Amino acid sequence: MSRAGSYVRALLPTGRDYRSIGRTWRGDLLAGLTVGIVALPLALGFGIASGAGAAAGLITAIVAGVIAAVFGGSNVQVSGPTGAMVVVLAPIVAAHGMAAVAVVSVLAGIMVVIAGAARLGRAVSFIPWPVIEGFTLGIAVIIFLQQVPALTGADAGSILHTNVVVTALSSLAAADPIYLVWSLGAVAIVAACMYLLPLVHRSIPGSLVGIVLVTVLTLVLPSPLAVIGALPTALPAIGLPSFSLETLSQLLLPAVAVAALAAIESLLSARVAASLADTGPYDPDRELVGQGLASIGAGLFGGMPATGAIARTAVNVRAGAKTRVAAIFHALVLLLVVLVAAGPVGAIPLAALSGVLMVTAVRMVHLATARSILRSTRADAIAYVVTAVVTVSVDLIVAVVIGMAVAGLFAIRGLSRATGVHREPIEGVPEPGDDRIAVIRLDGPLFFAAADRVLETVTSLHGVTVVILRMSQLELVDATGAHVLSEIVQQLERRGVTVLIKGVREGHVELFRTVGVLSSLRHSKHLFDELAPAVAHARSHVARAGDGT
Repeated sequence: MSRAGSYVRALLPTGRDYRSIGRTWRGDLLAGLTVGIVALPLALGFGIASGAGAAAGLITAIVAGVIAAVFGGSNVQVSGPTGAMVVVLAPIVAAHGMAAVAVVSVLAGIMVVIAGAARLGRAVSFIPWPVIEGFTLGIAVIIFLQQVPALTGADAGSILHTNVVVTALSSLAAADPIYLVWSLGAVAIVAACMYLLPLVHRSIPGSLVGIVLVTVLTLVLPSPLAVIGALPTALPAIGLPSFSLETLSQLLLPAVAVAALAAIESLLSARVAASLADTGPYDPDRELVGQGLASIGAGLFGGMPATGAIARTAVNVRAGAKTRVAAIFHALVLLLVVLVAAGPVGAIPLAALSGVLMVTAVRMVHLATARSILRSTRADAIAYVVTAVVTVSVDLIVAVVIGMAVAGLFAIRGLSRATGVHREPIEGVPEPGDDRIAVIRLDGPLFFAAADRVLETVTSLHGVTVVILRMSQLELVDATGAHVLSEIVQQLERRGVTVLIKGVREGHVELFRTVGVLSSLRHSKHLFDELAPAVAHARSHVARAGDGT
């Protein structure tokens, strides 16, 4: 019971989370204000792009932002709606409607909590870096292309029904030229503010200034641009989203995809945050629990699934955040917007938010990183490109699976090539008959991918009476590798070739005994610890064969 209690307590908030607040609260509040300003347009934009609506994005940033900050495993992680989640949610909204988002959020949140309780937080380390960068590139492309229909005046819901590339091209072909000019002008203003104003002073929120400027211009000048519209002036009442058993069964698989993405993105973001500054270590298992609770809470308030947001977390760290107070305050800043500024926010043109998301998508792509991967190894380059292409053309989770499969196949191929099968000369003064003794050194890993090559190489030996298998340099051995060794011994013995085994590692003895490698030997005395006795025994066999005995 005491162990179970310790296990549970390790996943829950403690007073240690705030032990430095007396020294850091001023910096935390300033960082929270900064992140809140940055998060406002992103929350609105990602909510609209997902099809759930601006209100859902804002509610998620508030509710999930607080819950993840309190229960999560990072001191500086900022959570909310993200571009990657938009990519996964868009087809769910298209197939099942906006009401399904809250149900998926709760289901996915429960799954992520279970993953954290099961201590699966370290699993993200198994995803290769090229695969991570590949789906990041694919996400950036999708976010950018998703904004094209909004810029052309097309129905925002149309982006949810077909491939994003096809939809973007179709909307451009049917674009209203006048509307497109206004939209591109709004994007240009926002992009200029986001790129140029930080050069004046890095604390200037370029995205917010750009949005305010575009909104004022559209209010002063007669503009055809569509706006966000009415927003809630308070948080909605908490309640379970309505669903039927049929709906639940239909949303189960989409919820698994959402949960996988929420876990992966949150853990990656927390890991990046831990490397940016000395803000203390992060607990990946507790982080999963916190993010799962955040998605559950957001769903109960009518929001969408949340994840740790890398960009906002980085802003938080750079702004001087040290404790969870910063992320909590960022959510309170957004709540204040809902309570006192819902009207002005509803007048923001959608094209201005599209500009923010387009710039955000461009910033997600790091050319230096892409060049490094493409110039590293062919395997990594292929995994990177394949993951990015599949992300855009098929699905994010499918892309991660395929990317990992490609990387895994190349890794297995490389390991199989590291398996060595070498015939060595007998050391010392040669004796008559030594040419009928083959000393074979096996080194490196011996597993399923290399097993057939080893079998073919050793069993193809001819003109020998004795084969000595040196195994002291053999590293990893799986059941297939051990089975192949057993086959080698049996095939050679059936041909009348005596097999001696030298140098079996202690860690391999039980496997060799279980699979039958040792029992395949003609005699128990054919197992040696040193090479010299094995060679002497082999020479005695050759001598007896020469005598005809």
